[in-house]
Amino acid sequence: MRLLWAGVVVLAVAAAAWFFFLRAPDIANYPSAGTDIIALGDSLVYGTGAPRESGFVPVLSNDIGQPIANLGHPGDTTSDVLGRLDDLDAYRPKVVILLVGGNDYLQQVSDEAVFANLASIIEGLQRRGAAVLLVGIRGGVLADPYASRFEELARTYRTAYVPDALSGLFGKKEYMSDTIHPNAQGYALLAARLAPVLKDLLQ
Repeated sequence: MRLLWAGVVVLAVAAAAWFFFLRAPDIANYPSAGTDIIALGDSLVYGTGAPRESGFVPVLSNDIGQPIANLGHPGDTTSDVLGRLDDLDAYRPKVVILLVGGNDYLQQVSDEAVFANLASIIEGLQRRGAAVLLVGIRGGVLADPYASRFEELARTYRTAYVPDALSGLFGKKEYMSDTIHPNAQGYALLAARLAPVLKDLLQ
């Protein structure tokens, strides 16, 4: 356990370093006039693979001491998330953590469609006044064609960004509940990677 949390600290520092190219004052809609923190996406947001209280959203919520609305739907693609943006109209979004795209990769949706959808999602979130924390995922096992596209999105739309947030988890039984979803320990690492960036947006 001591080694796990030592790893968490190291990865949290790394996450802060990844955020170097856009500090909070440069993020669109920062500081936001909204009141709600929202996590939007697929099964990774929902917390599939771990007890409900051990997904990264509740762990992150406990870390920052504020509630985070979990709008994760298992199986969602970027098209699905784009189609349910109106769900956010029940909130006053301050920060939206956006993590989606893995199902697109599994379903072999074209990169062009994936990132066009992500751009439209970000535009919709920013129109609602939210600062966006974009969470990157890999788009391949050996090569990662998603990496440069995620970074381009973050720069174009001035979002906060954590790249390849599941790096180092896949293929490691101690962190994964199956081949796709982390277990409680894996989600704890994901939460640690996001925490310093989210806290920066909440200052």
